[in-house]
Amino acid sequence: MDHDHRHEEPPPALCAAAAEGCEESRRLLSRRAMMGVTAGLFSAAYLPKSAHAGVSDPRLLVVVLRGGMDGINVVVPHGDRAYAAMRGDIALPRSATLDLADDLFRLNPALPSFHAMYRAKEAAAVHATCVPVRVRSHFEGQDNLENGLPGLASNATGWLNRLLTVMPAGSKIKSRGAIQVGEAPLLLRGPAPVLGWSPTWFSHPPESITGAVTTLLRRRDPALYSALAAGMKADALAEKTSSDDGNISQFRRTFRGAGRLLSAPDGPRIAVMSVSNFDTHTNQGTTAGFLWGSLNELDVALKEFRDTAARIWPSTVVVMVTEFGRTVRVNGGGGTDHGVGAVALLAGGAVAGGKVYGDWPGIANKDLLDGSDLRATTDLRAVFKGVLRDHVGVPTKILDETIFPESQAIKPMAGLIRGATAQAALPASSVLAAAGSSEAPLRPVSGVAQYRAAYPAP
Repeated sequence: MDHDHRHEEPPPALCAAAAEGCEESRRLLSRRAMMGVTAGLFSAAYLPKSAHAGVSDPRLLVVVLRGGMDGINVVVPHGDRAYAAMRGDIALPRSATLDLADDLFRLNPALPSFHAMYRAKEAAAVHATCVPVRVRSHFEGQDNLENGLPGLASNATGWLNRLLTVMPAGSKIKSRGAIQVGEAPLLLRGPAPVLGWSPTWFSHPPESITGAVTTLLRRRDPALYSALAAGMKADALAEKTSSDDGNISQFRRTFRGAGRLLSAPDGPRIAVMSVSNFDTHTNQGTTAGFLWGSLNELDVALKEFRDTAARIWPSTVVVMVTEFGRTVRVNGGGGTDHGVGAVALLAGGAVAGGKVYGDWPGIANKDLLDGSDLRATTDLRAVFKGVLRDHVGVPTKILDETIFPESQAIKPMAGLIRGATAQAALPASSVLAAAGSSEAPLRPVSGVAQYRAAYPAP
């Protein structure tokens, strides 16, 4: 098959948004883009030789919305009397927003597909949430979101990689593994091997070259050959094109690829990807502008993921999260600055949708954190824990001590997953046994310093 990959520029609105972001955001985007190129060329593989039976077969897609998305203008608190006055020129008119059948909240009009999922009870939101570290720094906020620790730490592993290390052998998440789609995320960094795939703009090499390389590696380096073969298999699966795939953006192709990979019977069960351009310091806009453009591109891509992954949509959860929110008040450039409280979005047939979860603190002057920010009332780890406990079946003890160390005080958010009360959790003994096996040598962790020693940098 002739793969014709041409270089495609991102949508103009997203390019403009990136250019308008803060300097830290631009440096972080450049750093992660380079990491993504490297990961796409040199991916570790984890593909099974045979199927393993498990208590269920869930799929999970985690999307990191980089830049600090303004949750107040995504899930809009029109029922809060302070909204219009506090938002000023960037307040969305109520008539332009989408009804959520909620007395307090309405939805940004850039998200019609998410809105349809919400009305079908396949999407939900958690408002006023944030990571444990609240320092308004892209670098530290995103690292904290992905490492799942209670405080700042360097050279940490990602909480999703720690999940892979403790899953019992009978779980399909264990046997099928996880995949990074696009740039390399900290979320999947760690001892458990993962697969990497990225849509590319350059042409694939001729079969004569790939054949010669694979033949050489098969003889000289079986381990590298296995990784390359797994990567080529994932690439062929993810890029199984439809007639119009050549006309869509790289961004949308990435979501379609994730849908194909997760829906394949022998494909990965977990995928992680990133979306940039939510750093709206200037010209944020309302029913047009940078935020609207970024949200609408996300909305279109999410719908295409659902359509591509239709077969496994009923057993899928998509979690879309950001490192922090924005200031409540508009700044002098028609945008918003780094804040704290944000919103998390969930979609999928396994989501108990049609609701906005969380405890709304209000955005009047008296309610703000440090006089400027939406006060976070839900630790983002509670959202992750709720999904992992009720969708994947991970025992609370493992969530508290291994996947999210020192988080016993952060209880899993209940009610996010459809029919969660009827789903049996994985036996704690089997997960603990996996944690103590030679395949995943883990040990109890207490404190960030001890954590670093227990999980050294890869």
